[in-house]
Formats: sequence, C-alpha cells, structure tokens
Amino acid sequence: MRGLTVALALTLALSASPATADTVPSLPEPTGRQPVGTTSLYLKDTSRPDPWVPSVNSRELMVSLFYPAIWAHGPKAQYMTPAESAALLADSGIPDVPPDLLSTTRTHSVRNAWPAGRPRSLPLVVLSPGYRKPRATLSSLAEDLASHGYVVAVVDHTHESVGTSFPDGRVTGCASCDIPHDLAFWQKLEQGRAADVSFVLDALTWPHAKWLGASLIDPSRIGMAGHSVGGASTLPSMVNDTRLRAGMDLDGDTDIPLLAPGLSRPFMFLSHQLTPIPCQPGVNTTWERDWQQMTGWKRWLEVAGTVHASFTDIGLFAEQLGLDIGASTTAERTQAITRAYVNAFFDQHLRGWPQPLLATPSPWYPELVFCR
Repeated sequence: MRGLTVALALTLALSASPATADTVPSLPEPTGRQPVGTTSLYLKDTSRPDPWVPSVNSRELMVSLFYPAIWAHGPKAQYMTPAESAALLADSGIPDVPPDLLSTTRTHSVRNAWPAGRPRSLPLVVLSPGYRKPRATLSSLAEDLASHGYVVAVVDHTHESVGTSFPDGRVTGCASCDIPHDLAFWQKLEQGRAADVSFVLDALTWPHAKWLGASLIDPSRIGMAGHSVGGASTLPSMVNDTRLRAGMDLDGDTDIPLLAPGLSRPFMFLSHQLTPIPCQPGVNTTWERDWQQMTGWKRWLEVAGTVHASFTDIGLFAEQLGLDIGASTTAERTQAITRAYVNAFFDQHLRGWPQPLLATPSPWYPELVFCR
C-alpha cells in the first residue's frame, strides 16, 4: 500500500474513537533467550547529496542497532524522542493524548549495553520502515530478532519520515512529502533506500566500522526486511547489493520491476488480507509480476484478519489506546505471527537451520495462508 494512502486510512480509523490519554504504550516481551542491547548511530555519506533536499550535499542517516547483550540490567532505551512522538501522533491523527506519549513507551532493550558474541558470529538484518514512519516503529520486531542472536540495523531514511532527531538537536521532517507521488517518485524513493542500505552495510562491515561491535557481524550472513515501501525497497536493495543474502517484503507494493535475470536468492512476501477470499489472483499485480522473475527459494503468505498497520508497532499502540484500525486479528497476535515467520525465514536462509514453519501451513498459526 502507498504511504499516503496508509496514512489517510489510519487517520480515518483512529479518529473514529477517542484514545485513552493515561495509557503508557509498551512493546511485547522478546521471545528469545538473549538480553537485548541497543544504540544509535549517526552516519554521513559524503559521496552523494540528499535526494530530497539537494542543497544538503551529504546524505545523513540515523540508525538504531539492536543486538545480543551480555547483561539484561541497565537503563532501558527511549523508544523515540518527544519530537518524533509528536510528529508521528499528529501525522496518524491520534487524538486526546500527550504529544510525547510514544517517547514514554516501555521497551526491553538496554541502552548502550555491551554486545555479546564471538568475532564474525552474528548474522545481520537490516530493517526499513514504511513511508512517513520513524525507524522506531519496527522496534518490536528488531528487539525480538536481537533476542534470537541477530544484529539488527533499523534505518531512518531522512526526509522520508515525519520526524528524525539528530544528535546535535536538529529534527528533520518529511521534505519528500511535498513532492507529487507518481510512479517516478516511488521508484526514486526505493532506489534511494537501496543506496542508504548499501551505505549502512559499508559502515557496519568495513575494517573501520562505525560501531564497536561490528567485528561480531558475519559479513557473509546479511539479510533485509521492511514494511510497506521499506519492504518494496528490499528487492532493489538485493539487486544492487549482493551482500544481502535473503530478503522479505512485509506488505509493500513494489514499484521497480524485477527484470531478467531476476533474483536467485531467497525472498518472501508477507501480506495483510487483501480480499474476503485470501490469495485472490489479479489483486496484487506487482507481486505477481516480480514473483515470475524469482528463480530461487520463495514464499508468498497472507495473514487473515489483518490490515496494513498490523505488522508494525503502530498497530500495537492503536490497540493499547483502544483505537480500532479495522483488523479482526489483534495487533499483538499479528506481531507474534510476524516475529515467528521473520525469525524462521532468516534462521533458514542466514543460519542454514531448516524451518518446517516455512514448508507447510501450521496449526499453530491458522491465520497464515500460503498463497504460492
């Protein structure tokens, strides 16, 4: 689904009922055994200008890293800054709550905890959020992957989010929101995200990496997933950068056709329920087009009773605030499904651990329909 269409639909749904102002949002507990640490990285790519503000001659990015930590105790990380919270709440049309509410969200990752692991032992997964959404909105998935032994880099694509806070106190808005959103726009955005992802990989895997725990990352085991346009950006990212060994698209229409010779590396689509009867052909035509060009391991799954926002923290917060976004499957249940299948996908394709969950429908997850 398109970013602006999603924002409008979410605004209409959330405005239909009042929020509970005294609710403190929280993320679900990670399901893995390892404590989770987190830190933020400021990165500056001087080789290219910002694609949305050409007067800025370098591309600046904020990245949140989640990773296995050697201890579970310490101050928990702030979910997002008050400025980011205010921008996201205003953009989502959530009424009657303090503007800094999401900055108080209870998380499970320890701020700047010392990373755990042996050199070159940890697979890396890059996550890209939906259009207009800050990187924090994928924190539930990121914390869970880290608790299972992954390093997770969640990228804030500057000027594509309603709010990005930088260490020097600047807060950038959504400069790209002022540009007509035609096909050329979405293609430029997805190719730009692919460039962002490659730059982040450089910063985490080069000999002079920007993170003290970078030596723990195994550069031969890197994957990517994203939500909405972040998911759509996974395909051009994989085409452009062979370091990405496996990829997932969580509910994002693809705008850049996958051309011959296609993609031989593993890929999985995960969609909300698009029609009353699951997996109707001729509905998601961009996925059908790209599916034909995938020559390696591939899956296409649909989750019954879900909507676009169900796969992110936005769905969780709406549910906790008593707001109806139109899903019959709860956001907490959808998050559990998403975590299970994302973990299974990367366990199989980055770690080589066969996952029966990906082979056939599971009685544990009856909401999942195998479309292909």
